[in-house]
Amino acid sequence: MVLGRILMPCLRRQQEAELKLVEEETAKRVEEAIRKKVEERLGSEEIKLETERQLEDGRKKVAIDIIAQLEKEKEDAIIEARRKEEQAEREKEELERLVEQNKRRIEEAQRREAMEQQRREEERYRELEELQRQKEEALLRKKQQEEEERAKQQKLLGKNKSRPKLSFALGSK
Repeated sequence: MVLGRILMPCLRRQQEAELKLVEEETAKRVEEAIRKKVEERLGSEEIKLETERQLEDGRKKVAIDIIAQLEKEKEDAIIEARRKEEQAEREKEELERLVEQNKRRIEEAQRREAMEQQRREEERYRELEELQRQKEEALLRKKQQEEEERAKQQKLLGKNKSRPKLSFALGSK
């Protein structure tokens, strides 16, 4: 009995160890079998073709995605270029409008200045005419006055027979 008690745990441990070895060996064999099956399947022509097909599909999808992205970027660039062109056109039109407006203002200012200059010149001309007329009138009055003065002197001096002759006689009657 003592021997049985000692042997029993040993046997049990031995059985457990053997069972563990069997389980490990079985797991290794199953793993190896699965690995071989996978390699066989992966090595098969059907799997190779499927893999190639999936790779090709993936490449096509990537190419399509890249082309779509490039098209989108191209459209965005065209839209942006058009927007910039329209903006530049609006700025150009605004600038032309401002230039035209400034041109009209300058022309109007020049026209007003020319009219003012003409008005001043006409006023100056009228003033000069008035001065000339006054000088001529003064000269004419002076001439008339001088003629009247000369006529008086001639009358006093008896020239041009404008004075009556007086006779003085000395003698007896």
